Amino acid sequence: MGKDSLYIADRRKKEFTYPIHNHEVYELNFVEHAPGVRRIVGDSNELIGEYDLVLITSPDLEHVWEQNGCTSENIREVTIQFYADLGDDAFLARTPFLSIRKMMVEAQKGLSFSLEDIMRVYHMIDTLSSVKDGFYAVMQFYTILYELSKSKEMRTLASSSYAKVAVESDSRRVLKVKNYIAKNYTEEIRLNTLADIAGMSPSAFSRFFKLHTGRKLSEYIIEQRLGYASRMLVDTSNSVAEICYACGFNNLSNFNRIFKKRKHCSPTEFRENYHKTRIIV
Repeated sequence: MGKDSLYIADRRKKEFTYPIHNHEVYELNFVEHAPGVRRIVGDSNELIGEYDLVLITSPDLEHVWEQNGCTSENIREVTIQFYADLGDDAFLARTPFLSIRKMMVEAQKGLSFSLEDIMRVYHMIDTLSSVKDGFYAVMQFYTILYELSKSKEMRTLASSSYAKVAVESDSRRVLKVKNYIAKNYTEEIRLNTLADIAGMSPSAFSRFFKLHTGRKLSEYIIEQRLGYASRMLVDTSNSVAEICYACGFNNLSNFNRIFKKRKHCSPTEFRENYHKTRIIV
């Protein structure tokens, strides 16, 4: 990118051939007319529909759009790569840009946007590559980011444990519990212990945790363990059984079943997927 603020690639094609990769620059990637393509971001593995829009702001988060079962011959992909400083004294830390900064911090795990969000910025994405004046192109791009930052339906893709992102929470009690889980996920985690940390009864804490996170405590613990397991499948040569027990699961067949249900592939298939040609750009 050199001294340029944006790199914009607006392509029409019949297939996805680029391998799984990660890179220093941030990326907003838009895809249309490619139903059935498999999108992998970290340990998230999903089939996309007619439209897809994802923001990634981590240099270490692997991602790829794979052809899979897509038969469309009219695929369009608009990739916008850019740099941004998220420091406390940076431009984006100023009040008018705080929603963009908050969104970019979340996008370290990858962010997917709803169809409603996409339609709200579609025209700006559609015309961005034709804006000849660099200043206006940057302003249009930041308008896209601002509109997306107001979304109430954006969702993170990779788990925080896989993406190695620090746990954050609006509730001090929830934060203390999440930090405890992050440090002790390899061991048995008891509800009574977590309730004591939060200073609540077990039943009250279970309701409190779901209210603040939108997930049952048991589901959250499983997600965290699967995130660590996925990272080990990518970063180590340990066997699936070793990884299973190292991440707090006490039954291999149960681990395989849960992994396949949540990740839509077996642990072995997940590892093979990531060990395909992989590049850093």
